[in-house]
Formats: sequence, structure tokens, C-alpha cells
Amino acid sequence: MEINIQKRVLERNKSDADRNRAFFKEKQVFVLNMMSSPGSGKTETLYRTLEKLMPDIRVGVIVGDICTTNDADRLSVTGAKVTQINTDQFGGDCHLAAHLIESSARSLGCDDLDLLIVENIGNLVCPAEFDIGEDAKIVVLSVTEGEDKPLKYPLMFQVADAAILNKIDLLPYLDFDAALAVENMGKVHPGMPVFELSAKTWEGFEPWLSWLRTRVKEKLGFSWF
Repeated sequence: MEINIQKRVLERNKSDADRNRAFFKEKQVFVLNMMSSPGSGKTETLYRTLEKLMPDIRVGVIVGDICTTNDADRLSVTGAKVTQINTDQFGGDCHLAAHLIESSARSLGCDDLDLLIVENIGNLVCPAEFDIGEDAKIVVLSVTEGEDKPLKYPLMFQVADAAILNKIDLLPYLDFDAALAVENMGKVHPGMPVFELSAKTWEGFEPWLSWLRTRVKEKLGFSWF
């Protein structure tokens, strides 16, 4: 019975995600689903990314958390259009489902956006299972986590189009093997781009920004940013 219920939930979500895809295509907006475990530095990385992309690229953000608007408040300072989804009101879900993205995206308005970034709830399991109609998924792993995370949570890295290895400024102070972490990502997703960077120092940021700009251009057909 639990398997059947889960199947129905995912089938309904897939239908909602397909409707989102059609909406985002109509609005000509590129949608990025940004996922990670809690504490990876996802919000700081996003904050820095917005600083570099705007105003050339018009960006909106949907922030997912179980409680608080802390991350949305921080990101709104950049001038991006930001809206918050809290899941505590309906059981504290550890992921953002497609129907929540639909209502938030329509409320936010996509007519004046080139890029919509969804900062998913911190979790290396559930968000990987729920299609939200995005164009690309990215997973953020920090050097304060284990090198074996890709092997322990393979689906998250298998569905991602690219990965960020964050907080590399801390490598001199940690017993963390960055090469092994990247190797493990390659084991579960061969050929996936991995951007090693520091959201604090900007080190390694340009390759990540170039990848994202290129993906937005490819969908929108723009050549002016």
C-alpha cells in the first residue's frame, strides 16, 4: 500500500511538473533547481551568483524551507525577485513539489525574468525524487561534509546536471580529500561538470557562472550577456 501511495504521489507530481515546463517555455525563462544538504553554503553561493549575474540577467528566486524566511530575506537584498515557500503548514515536507513551484512561480511573475532559481529545501534525498519542471538541476556539496556523500546518496548526484564543491577555502584546515569527492561524483555520474569554488573568497567562481550563463543563453537564444 505504501508503494502504491508513493507511486500515485510521484505520478501526480510528474503531471504538475509537465504543466510547469509548458508554463516556463511560454514565459521563456530558464529554471534551475538548486539542491544540497543543510549547511552546504547553498544560500551564500546563490547570493554571490546573483551579485554577478544581475542586472544583465533578470533573476527570480523561489526559496524553500520548512520554517523561517531567513534565506529569502537575505537574497532579496540583491534586488532579485524573491518569494518564500514554507512547508511547516502542511507537515514540514523536506522537498518542494511541482504544484508548490507552480503557484509560487505564477505569484512571483515570470514575464520579466530570464532565470528562475529554486533553492530547494536542504536534503540529499527527497528533492532528487521530485521533478519540478526545471531545465537543470545542480547539487552543492561542501568540504565540511564527507567525500562519500555521492556514494551514500547517489540519486541526488545522478539526476544533477552539474555539481558545486563549495567552501574550498577551508581545505587547508580540514581532513578532506577534494579529489576523492570529485572522483566519487564521477563514479555515480560520469562526465558531470564539477565546479570547485568558494562562495566566501570568489575562488573558482567564473567557470560556474560561465556554465550557468551559457545554459540560460541556449534556452533564451540571447547573445547580449
